[in-house]
Parts: sequence; structure tokens; C-alpha cells
Amino acid sequence: MPTPVSGNNWDKISQGLRSAQLLNSQRKYNLSMVKCRQTLEFMVQDLCDKAAIATTNSNQDLSSLIDELYSSRWISKTTCEHYHKIRMLGNKAVHEGNDNAYDANQACQLLAHEAVTFSKDYMGSSRQRPPQRGSQQRRSRPDDGARTAARSGSTRSRKRSPEGFPLTSTDLMRIAIVIVAIIIVFALVRLLRSGDSSSDETTAETTPEIETNIDQPTTEADIPTTAAPETMAETTPAPVYKTTDYLNVRSEPNTSSRRLGVLDKNVEVTYLGDYDGTWAIIDYEGTQAYVSKQYLTQD
Repeated sequence: MPTPVSGNNWDKISQGLRSAQLLNSQRKYNLSMVKCRQTLEFMVQDLCDKAAIATTNSNQDLSSLIDELYSSRWISKTTCEHYHKIRMLGNKAVHEGNDNAYDANQACQLLAHEAVTFSKDYMGSSRQRPPQRGSQQRRSRPDDGARTAARSGSTRSRKRSPEGFPLTSTDLMRIAIVIVAIIIVFALVRLLRSGDSSSDETTAETTPEIETNIDQPTTEADIPTTAAPETMAETTPAPVYKTTDYLNVRSEPNTSSRRLGVLDKNVEVTYLGDYDGTWAIIDYEGTQAYVSKQYLTQD
């Protein structure tokens, strides 16, 4: 029988989460993502122990262990996707030196969410985690057999045969309110239509008076003049953005793309818009390029 998560292992997981969040608050984003991945390894190791999945095989890396936990229905599809995202962000921090604030925040948020799910589903000395989907069997302790049978019998005894759905006084009141609202809407529609009809009749009655004035001569003095309204073209100047430090210009919105050039400090750029929360789009020598938003300031 698989063993529950020990307190020592949970202490490692919770301590790892706190350390990752502390590093993130200190703007040590690279170290924060590395710590998130290390904490994820503790979680996956504990789940593999419970699921009796061998982790000593050299071919079993973290990615394959996560996939095997999902295929064995020990974690949900959402949890599987979150685990892989934390793993990839940690790998990017280790192998590529990624120090992006947005990625670090995302890794910490995903790890915190999955740590809460982990503690609810797997903590405790008597709780066991059955396969989540595709199985109708539930694991129970041997001494719970009689209790389970008694509970099942009492549940069946409490079932009522289908006898329809009686309406309560609250349901009747809701139906009455809906009917009254429909009647009021119909009344308003008829009132508006009758108003339009009377307006048409009034127009028809006054038409002969208008036609009698058509034959009268009209002079330029009788025609009122209306002054054309003056229009003032208001133009809002486009905001001016400048660099706050030496800034790399990239061909794509990521640090692994080709560098087109470097902008000096306090240089005005042609700002075209935001690409996302991290990258901005600029015009660089007639070409659309990308720069980090944290090194731009609006003048």
C-alpha cells in the first residue's frame, strides 16, 4: 500500500515554495525559477512513491515522470500542464540564464496553486489518493468494510421514488413576477405604437397648411441663415519614449532571437505599441523590432 506524504517531505515542499517567493520578491528571478523547479521535484518524487512508480531508472527524467503520473491518473490534466510549465521555466533559467520577471512570477503562482492542491489531496496519515478519472473503484481500509456496507444500505433506504417536482410558494411567486413583467412590456409596446399612430395623424392633418405656403414667393431675406460651426482640429501628440539604459534591439520578442543593434541610454525611440507585458514594439531603422519594456520610460 502506498504511504502518505511524510511531514518531513511536506516541510521541504513548503519551505521551497517560501524560498522561491522570497527570491522573487528580491528580484532574483533566475534563482526563484530554479527553486520552483527543485520544489517540483520533491512533489513529483512523493507522488511517484505513492503511485509505486520507479524513479531510479536513468531513463526516467522529470518530464517522463510527470507524464506517467498523468497517464496513471494520479494527477489531472491541468496539474500535468502546470508541472510541465514550471519544469520548462526552471530549465530555461538553468540552461539559458533566463532572468525574466514575468516568467518568475508565473512559476511562483503555478507552484503555489499546485502546492495547495497537493496538500489537500495527499497530506494526512489516513488519506489515500485513488486514480482520478476512468475508474469507479474506491480504496478503503479493511476495517471500514462493515461501515461502508451500512452507509450504502442507509443511503439506498433514503432514496425516494420519482414523484414529480412539486412547486413551492417561492416558485409560484417567481412565475407570477415573470407573467406580470411580460404584461407590462406588452402594454408599453402598445402604448408606444398608439403614440406613433397619433403622431402620423397629426402630421397628415397639418400637411395642407404646408402645401398652401408652397406657392408663396420666397426671398433670400426669408431664408434663415445658419452659421457653419467652427471646427477645431485637436491633435493629441504621440507619447515620446526614451531608453533608461543601454538596450538590445531584438528581431523577435525573446532574448534568444537575433540582436539587431543596441540603443544608447536616454535615446528617443519610435514606439509602435505593446507586444505583451514584457516586450514593446518599436521602429528601428525602418524595421519593426522588439525591446524590453522595463528599460523604456515615457517622457
